[in-house]
Amino acid sequence: MMHPISRRRLMQGAGAGALALLVGSVDAAPARALTSLRAIYHLTPPSGWLCDPQRPVHVGGAYHLYYLHSDVNNGPGGWDHATTVDAVTFTHHGTVMPLRQNVPVWSGSLVVDAANTAGFGSGAIVALATQPTDGVRRFQEQYLYWSTDGGYTFTPLPDPVIVNPDGRTASTPEEIANAEWFRDPKIHWDAARGEWVCVIGRARYATFYTSTNLRDWRLRRNFDYPDHALGGIECPDLFEMTADDGSRHWILGASMDAYGVGLPMTYAYWMGTWDGEQFLADDLTPQWLDWGWDWYGAVTWPKADAPETRRYATAWMNNWKYAARDVPTDATDGYNGQNAITRELRLVRQAGGWYSLLSSPVATLAERVTSETALPDRIVDGSVVLPWSGRAYELEVDISWDSATNVGVSVGRSADGARHTNIGKYGSDLYVDRGPSELAGYELAPYTRAAAPIDPAARTVHLRIFVDTQSVEVFVNAGHTVLSQQVHFTEGDTGISLYTDGGPARFSGIVIRSFEGS
Repeated sequence: MMHPISRRRLMQGAGAGALALLVGSVDAAPARALTSLRAIYHLTPPSGWLCDPQRPVHVGGAYHLYYLHSDVNNGPGGWDHATTVDAVTFTHHGTVMPLRQNVPVWSGSLVVDAANTAGFGSGAIVALATQPTDGVRRFQEQYLYWSTDGGYTFTPLPDPVIVNPDGRTASTPEEIANAEWFRDPKIHWDAARGEWVCVIGRARYATFYTSTNLRDWRLRRNFDYPDHALGGIECPDLFEMTADDGSRHWILGASMDAYGVGLPMTYAYWMGTWDGEQFLADDLTPQWLDWGWDWYGAVTWPKADAPETRRYATAWMNNWKYAARDVPTDATDGYNGQNAITRELRLVRQAGGWYSLLSSPVATLAERVTSETALPDRIVDGSVVLPWSGRAYELEVDISWDSATNVGVSVGRSADGARHTNIGKYGSDLYVDRGPSELAGYELAPYTRAAAPIDPAARTVHLRIFVDTQSVEVFVNAGHTVLSQQVHFTEGDTGISLYTDGGPARFSGIVIRSFEGS
């Protein structure tokens, strides 16, 4: 008897524990079942398990986003559908690509076929998605689905349009492992050559195909990055973008597990060019779009009113080091998983001559703000509790100092100060430490403290901190650095405090924008 197989094998890992600043972690009982912990301004599924988002398309004045969904945690399933006009508030429309005969539908991407290249009609939505043919894991192949009603229902072709080149011939353990990693197609239109380009993630490289009709695909050349310690490529991303200086660039992104070499397990990307045969990176050392623990399976898509210069992006706020487990919202609200807030990307030339993607929280979040509180500037030498509390908000603040060695903000602070999550600057680290927010039965250690590089000589930092009932996302300075983490806040974790070690710091421009009641 064939059994359904889940989206991924759970990846195991180990690492150093986090440094908990100010107050140590204490155990607490799981949240009461009747107290809702559902995220207030993040996309969550109505019920069940949410996994990878699929790149949205813009049709009929709305963005159509799809995500992997299952009735059980880390179980088999298909694609569910949600729409949004503002990239903040979503309406759910149920399953559009269901589990059939115990065979799941995994990640892929969608395009609007405006020129009717595939023959389903002008404006048809065409999706390529990975499925394990006959439920056999090493027969991961790419299947085509199409929709002529604006993305609300899809019809599949019966046979794969991109066949796994290794699945039926693999015999050695290494060959089988490679065959079991042939997934997550991402499609982009190459206007210069009048054809579609598809990138597929492999265990040690990305492989490219081209097509004029989305049905018949020709294998091109692989992109092989030399540092395989960065991990295999999942949910690859491929697009073109115009930078702030008017130059045009191709970008290859991927979700990767670089934990073993002290780098993120999020979205890596390379700047480069596509020559019709291969992707040529400007630099084989990737940049990272997020430095937290929980920004995986990310997708980017063009902003409808500025498609050449701006892109939106979101990701699954989870991590395969610990994803296949229950979380507090399973008990309180019957769901597991959320997307990150949508961010807006712009491509900026840096002083050294390279180009980087900078992130800003989507501007339409401001429309969800229910109240705004500005607090006076203050000098802190030690710690100060702010006269404000809440569970879903943005905190914006500037911090400046001279001799202090550690400066930051604690969010999700319990009344006794024992529970909190720290966001601060220490040495060459800009960190988010959720260790003091650990919850008995749902521990995340050793994956608690995340850090991004920052100039150790820096004596100022601008933070935009987005707190929801089960997450923290931190945008630093101009948005070159972002850290995203799930955090298991309890009902009483509503306070905010400011702290310093080794001297005073000035906290100015303190503004808190609440999303509660929206």
